[in-house]
Amino acid sequence: MNLHQFRFVQEAARRNLNLTEAAKALHTSQPGVSKAIIELEEELGIDIFARHGKRLKRITEPGQHVLKSIEVIMREVGNLKRIGEQFSAQDSGTLSIATTHTQARYVLPVPVARLREAYPKVNISLHQTTPDQVARMVIDEVAEIGMATESLADYPELVTLPCYEWQHVLVLPPNHSLIHKERIGLDDIAHEPLITYHPTFTGRGKIDLAFATRRLQPRIALEAIDSDVIKTYVRLGLGIGIVAEMAMRDDPVGDLVVRPVGHLFGQSVARVAFKRGAYLRNFVYKFAELLSDRLSRELIARAMTGHVNDYEL
Repeated sequence: MNLHQFRFVQEAARRNLNLTEAAKALHTSQPGVSKAIIELEEELGIDIFARHGKRLKRITEPGQHVLKSIEVIMREVGNLKRIGEQFSAQDSGTLSIATTHTQARYVLPVPVARLREAYPKVNISLHQTTPDQVARMVIDEVAEIGMATESLADYPELVTLPCYEWQHVLVLPPNHSLIHKERIGLDDIAHEPLITYHPTFTGRGKIDLAFATRRLQPRIALEAIDSDVIKTYVRLGLGIGIVAEMAMRDDPVGDLVVRPVGHLFGQSVARVAFKRGAYLRNFVYKFAELLSDRLSRELIARAMTGHVNDYEL
C-alpha cells in the first residue's frame, strides 16, 4: 500500500464516489484511480466501496474504518511536511488564511501588518469566502487558520476558539426620523426597507431570529455580503442598513449616523479555527495571538490536544 492509493480513496469519498471528478482533482486518469483503489482493496482483503457494475455506490462498513485511518495518516503526512518547513526555515513560508469579507476588510489588516513586521519573509495568502467554505478550506488544509462568525463551531473536525464579541449597528442617513428616537425597537425598524447581510453571513441568523421571535416580518430591500455595499445603498436612499459594528469604525466618509442595536439582536462571536490534530508553525501561533489577547500560544496548544473545548470571553 502507498500514499497514492490513500489519496485516491480519500478523494473518491470527498467527490461523492465520482471517480471522474476525483481523477480531475488529482490530475490523473479515471482508470488509474479505479485501479489503485482495487489494488488497495485486494491488499487489505476487504471492499472499501460497494459497486454496481463499475460505479461506486456507497462506502462499506469496513471502508468507513479505512477512511478514518487514511484521514489520520494523511493528516500526519501533512504535519511531517510542516515540521520540515518549520525547522528548515523558521521565519519564512506562507500563512494561508480563510475568512469572510467583513473579517478580511475590517479586522485582519492590522494583525496581518504586524505579523509581516515580525516575520518579513512570511507570505500571506488570504481567501475570502462564505463561512461554510472557510470551515471546508481549513478541514481540507487549503488554509491553516479560519476566521468567521458563523458555522465554524459546527464542524467536529475543527478546533475553534472565540476571538472577540461584536454587535450589529443600525446605519441611517442623516435626515432619517429614527435618529431622534431615544431607544430604537424592533417595531420601529420592521416596516422600514432594510439593507443587510446575506443569510449565511455576519450574524444574519441573529437578525432573522429576533424578528421571528416577535412574529415580525422585516422588509428586506437588499442583501449583500459586503458591508461597504450595504453602506453605499443606504447613502443612495434605498433603506436603512444593519451591519457589523467593526464595519463602521474609522468610516472614511462619516456621513451616516450609527446607532447600536445589540439590545435587539444580541452579541455575536467571531471565532478562529484550526484543523484538529494539525501541526501549527510558530507564525501561525503568533498570528492568532495578534488577533486577540485571549488567544495565547499555550491556550491554543492545549486546545489542539483536546484539553480545551472553549473559553468564555
